[in-house]
Amino acid sequence: MRKQASQASPQLTAAILEAVDNQLRDSNPPETKETYDRLVASGISDKEARRLIAVALSTEIFEVLKNKKDYKPQRYIASLRRLPNLPWD
Repeated sequence: MRKQASQASPQLTAAILEAVDNQLRDSNPPETKETYDRLVASGISDKEARRLIAVALSTEIFEVLKNKKDYKPQRYIASLRRLPNLPWD
């Protein structure tokens, strides 16, 4: 069982999942689709794969907004590559 983060607002969750869907649709960055395909091929459901990618994306957003760090595509891609291990694992 994975540790659940505190509950986000439904609107925020929907916005982040929409961003994940856009990344998958546009293959931008391509590592998002590669990660999705890898997770699904390993037996993770579509819904859970998207949720895991959303966790990586929201962690990057948090770094930028809360910790006032510059957006670093490499940091986000590194988080994607570590999935299904979460960024804080």
